Amino acid sequence: MDFVSLKYKLKQLNWPMVLFTMLVFSLLIKLGFWQIDRALEKEQRQQRISELSQQQALSLTQVLALNGLQDGINDLPIKLAGEFDDDKVFLLDNQPDKGRFGYRVYQIITSSGNAVLINLGWVRGSIDRNVLPEITAISGQHIINGHVREIEMGIQLQAQNLTNPTWPLRVQQIELDKFSQLIGKKLLPFVVYLDKKESIGYKKNWQPIVMPPEKHRAYAFQWFSLALAWISLMIWAAIKMSKSHHDNTI
Repeated sequence: MDFVSLKYKLKQLNWPMVLFTMLVFSLLIKLGFWQIDRALEKEQRQQRISELSQQQALSLTQVLALNGLQDGINDLPIKLAGEFDDDKVFLLDNQPDKGRFGYRVYQIITSSGNAVLINLGWVRGSIDRNVLPEITAISGQHIINGHVREIEMGIQLQAQNLTNPTWPLRVQQIELDKFSQLIGKKLLPFVVYLDKKESIGYKKNWQPIVMPPEKHRAYAFQWFSLALAWISLMIWAAIKMSKSHHDNTI
């Protein structure tokens, strides 16, 4: 093929469609690699959790000393001694368990002068949204074992309105700054999830990793397959249109 023929064929291309095709293809490929990256992150966290599970639980002072370091404090085992505040109970909304609607129950424990939010577990909710579960707040001094979990803020369609609260307080998201204002004391920037062996609290059904690496890789395969299918379809359509155009010019 000489230069003139090549130049003619390039002019015949539908460049807006070519650009659109490549944009969609690039987006699908990017989504596939993003899922692969997420799978690697989950594997690294699984390895970290496995290693931390073999370690002795840290005190609150030790955890605070590690805060800000490169590895962070997420998933660290912790042992707390303190007193529960039985006046303030938070119910985190929309927490399903095996298809059942429910809440996660949170209370505050004061340990060495620090206020820490504690995840006590899951309780089943009522179909009637006006009815909250009956909660018997934990009170008094306790020694508890758990794991540190830093809060990941999800997408909020609108800001929570926590003015004029009634307790127990139903919330849509854990926002430690706003909770601190409600209780009149500064909460530490993490939550402690009770160990499943702890007798106090409710159903301990939380998982540190909700979506395993294998599922992320399955999603990556789907995105790459879609990318291949898309580019194949566009090439087939381009060949068919070119052939049709050629037949019409004969």
